[in-house]
Amino acid sequence: MTLRDDTLQRLDDGVDRLRDALTALSLRIHAHPELRFEEHRAAAWIAELLEAHGHAVERPLGGLATAFRARAGGGPARVAILAEYDALPEIGHACGHNLIAAGAVGAWLALAPLAEELGGAVDLVGTPAEEGGGGKIILLREGVFDGVDAAMMFHPFDRDLVSHPALASVWITMSFRGRPAHAAAAPHDGASALTACLQTFSLVDAQRVHFRDGVRVHGYVTNGGQAVNIIPETAACEFSVRARDGKELERVKAIVERCARGAALACGVEVELHVRQGYRDMVNNMALARAFGRHLGALGRTGVEKDERVGAGSTDMGDISHAVPAIHPWLAICDADETLCHQHAFARAAASPRGIDTMLAAARAMARTAAEYLADPALRAAVREEFDDAPARG
Repeated sequence: MTLRDDTLQRLDDGVDRLRDALTALSLRIHAHPELRFEEHRAAAWIAELLEAHGHAVERPLGGLATAFRARAGGGPARVAILAEYDALPEIGHACGHNLIAAGAVGAWLALAPLAEELGGAVDLVGTPAEEGGGGKIILLREGVFDGVDAAMMFHPFDRDLVSHPALASVWITMSFRGRPAHAAAAPHDGASALTACLQTFSLVDAQRVHFRDGVRVHGYVTNGGQAVNIIPETAACEFSVRARDGKELERVKAIVERCARGAALACGVEVELHVRQGYRDMVNNMALARAFGRHLGALGRTGVEKDERVGAGSTDMGDISHAVPAIHPWLAICDADETLCHQHAFARAAASPRGIDTMLAAARAMARTAAEYLADPALRAAVREEFDDAPARG
C-alpha cells in the first residue's frame, strides 16, 4: 500500500512547520552536552517542546530519571521512534546525538496527529546513555518496548546508509595486584602489577592474527602505578571487545581474559577480572530499511544498503533489534571521509547548517516510513516475516 500524496505532504509539512523549534532544540542540546544518565536538561527541553504542542509526556520512565515516553494514536500496530541525547566526555556531541533527538521529535510530532487515522499508534521514547550506559537495554528489561511492533532511529554519519552493521560488545576491567618494593634499593623484592598489565596488551596484540574479520579489541591503562621509585603494587586496565555476533564475541572475550591471566601468572601477581556486558549486534530489518530508503530517495537523498569501506561501532539499538524489528540508518552531515563520529570535527558538523538539514530530512523520512508501516498490512507482514525467519540471535 502506497501512502497517498496528501498524507505524505501533511507529514512533510508537519516537519517543516517545526523547523525553527527543532533547530533550536538541536543547537541547545549541542551547546550543553550531558554525559550518560545525566541528561536532565536535554530530557526536560524535549518534554517542554512536546507539552507545548499539547502532548503528555511520561517521565521518568523505566526507572531512569532522564528517560521519557510520549504516545499518540491507537490501533493494531505500534511503532516506536527513538531519541538519543547523551554526549561524550571532553568532546561533547561528537556523535551527533543532538541531531538524533531533534530528528526523532520532529518525526513523532509530524506523525502523531495522523497515527490513528492511519490505523495505529506511535511512541516517542527518549533513551539515555547510549554512550556506554545501555539505557535502551534497561528500558527493554523494564518492559518499555512491550507491545511495540517495530522501532527506528537515525544516526549522523559521513554518508547515507539505510543499513549498516553494529558490533556486539563487552567491556573487561582487569585489576592487577603485586608486591611493592623500593625500585632502586630492592627491586628483587617486588612483583610489578604494571608489568603484568602491560604484558596483557602485548599478549592481546599477539593474538590478533587469530581474530575473525570485524573483531575489534582496544584498551587503555586506568592505573599505571603509584610512584616512579616504587615497584607498582597495583595497576589496572580496561578493554573493549567487539565482534560481529555474540558467538564470536564470546570466543574473543575468552582469549582476552586468558591473556590477562597468563600475564599475571608470568609476573607472579594476581589479577581480578570484571566483565560489564556491552551491546548486541545490530539486526537490520531490511524490509523496513528499504521502505525508509524509498522515502529518503523521494526526498532527494540516495542511501545505499551497505558500504564495505566503512567500519562499524556498537550501539544499544542492537539490543532493541533482537527484541523487535528495527532500523538504524546513517545519514551524512559532512562529506565522505571528511570526519567520523567521536572526532572534534564531527562535533562541529553536528551543529552545522548541513547537520540541521540532515536532521530535518531524517525526520521526514522516519515520519513517512512509520506512517507506511502503520497503514500498510503488507509491509507489516513482510517486516515480521523477516524478523521471525532471521537466524537464531546469539
